Amino acid sequence: MLDQPIARIEGLRVEFQTKDGPVVGVEDVSFEVNPGETVCIVGESGSGKSVSSLSLMRLVEFGGGEIASGRLMFDRRDGGEVDLAHIRQDLMRTIRGNEIGMIFQEPMTALNPVFTVGRQLTEGLKLHKGMSQKQAEARALELLKQVRIPEAERRLKQYPHELSGGMRQRVVIAMALACEPRLLIADEPTTALDVTIQAEILALMDRLKRETGTAVMFITHDMAVVAQMADRVVVMFRGNKVEEGTVEEIFENPQHDYTKSLLAAVPKLGEMRGKSAPEPMKLMGVENQHIAPIPGSDEVLLKVSNLTTRFPVKGGLFRRTVANVHAVEDLSFSLNKGRTLSLVGESGCGKSTAGRSILRLVEPLSGSVDLAGTDIMALDQKGLREARRDMQMIFQDPFASLNPQMQLMEQVAEPMKNYGIASGSEIQDRVAMLFDRVHLPRSFMRRFPHEMSGGQRQRIAIARALALNPKLIVADEAVSALDVSVQAQVLNLMMELQEDLGLSYLFISHDMAVVERVSHDVGVMYLGRIVELGPRARVFENPQHPYTQALIKAVPIADPRKRKSEKDLNFKPIPSPIHPIGYEPEPSQYTEVEKGHYVLTTDSGY
Repeated sequence: MLDQPIARIEGLRVEFQTKDGPVVGVEDVSFEVNPGETVCIVGESGSGKSVSSLSLMRLVEFGGGEIASGRLMFDRRDGGEVDLAHIRQDLMRTIRGNEIGMIFQEPMTALNPVFTVGRQLTEGLKLHKGMSQKQAEARALELLKQVRIPEAERRLKQYPHELSGGMRQRVVIAMALACEPRLLIADEPTTALDVTIQAEILALMDRLKRETGTAVMFITHDMAVVAQMADRVVVMFRGNKVEEGTVEEIFENPQHDYTKSLLAAVPKLGEMRGKSAPEPMKLMGVENQHIAPIPGSDEVLLKVSNLTTRFPVKGGLFRRTVANVHAVEDLSFSLNKGRTLSLVGESGCGKSTAGRSILRLVEPLSGSVDLAGTDIMALDQKGLREARRDMQMIFQDPFASLNPQMQLMEQVAEPMKNYGIASGSEIQDRVAMLFDRVHLPRSFMRRFPHEMSGGQRQRIAIARALALNPKLIVADEAVSALDVSVQAQVLNLMMELQEDLGLSYLFISHDMAVVERVSHDVGVMYLGRIVELGPRARVFENPQHPYTQALIKAVPIADPRKRKSEKDLNFKPIPSPIHPIGYEPEPSQYTEVEKGHYVLTTDSGY
């Protein structure tokens, strides 16, 4: 006889009460999770995938939701099956954390900032397992070693803010596994992480699942992660399950149109092999797409030479500068008109600081930036304000970069008013034209940011960046917060605008597959330096620097037959970019390995 499933969700319906009446979060969802298997629940924002998991933990009611109907059957350790939808909260408290563990998406909010890592790990063990302080501390240390945290003894005494994002997420995983739960729910556990750390965390979860026999319910919108992790896949769309099958069936023979479009929207590493210029993606359901490569021109628009930016670290009694963070170190590159140069690397490699330094949103220490013949570094405030008409920025989080109290029309018009480019009725016409450009209906002009989805807000940010007809746009992780299908649409929009308006993009990203799709040239950054620079085709097809090779190897591939194992991934921990005062690193020196393809020969620390 087969083992019975650990969890069975049957006909779940969840409603949220709002002032406009009930809103259905999940309409009618049924699936099961068997012992030792990973079930991936995929779908985009608002599809109801997180609501299903929060219902199983009975946490949905703390967020204003209620389980309107359905059964949540859970097979407890002692063999008895219970319906979690109808048990008392005190019994639920025993099950939660002890028999069902949960890993949340945002590790910083899942950890308590005022308690040490050790205290947070031992708390659950003492409560659920009745361990003494000493036993709990020994188990906590063992858990941190199990999730491969370096210097585990030291980490127990540290606070969450002292750890990097990847480390914090490992602590959250250790907490979820502390009581050896029968079921582990992972809600987008790697969305906020870099590709190398993501690869390690996925391999780690897979190994722990095999070692402990825990069943895993994995929620994600990233199809490449699904290919890496899943045994079975449940596809959700607008609160309903639209398809379910084994991971091979879903990837090789998807039945539902939504599953097909989800798979079509995933940029796959290696798709651009043999193509010299970027091309928009073919999306399902979009007719007569004009897809042509975007060649760009040979005229140099932006030339950056020896750019260095450092931040002081203050300490001691008088808050004196005791050291410097070497955020950007001796950076040089040039970008041609109508082309895209991508800076790619992990968190903390200095890529965003580089983008901000070029616009002088952060003041560099030294170096020169030449934009179309203007020396940006030599300008005074007035001159800089004028020069900023030619260079605009699109930020990662469109919600934070828009004003919540202004109508969208006002926000797109504001740059034009500031620079006195157009008057009353003319401004309105130009704003309407910009809305057309970014494919948003004109009826949205009177809306506010909170009434829009993430992808629509990012389109507004692009429209606002275009308002002054800039020559250069710095896009800082502009699509990393978006769902795959929305991301594909926004990338296509950016490429279409590049072709029509001859825009140049400095594209900052950690997503190698996206970078391969949009770039003419690529600079790989590590610890503030470019370690490899050249045409996209050469950097991706013939990577020379060991760090570039490791980065490309870590990218999950949306193909369940090409899974990565933990032994494929051997990353070195990133050294600290903080150096004492007076430390002067050697200048960057490069070797040209083939035409236009340069590799750093100075020691990069990798």
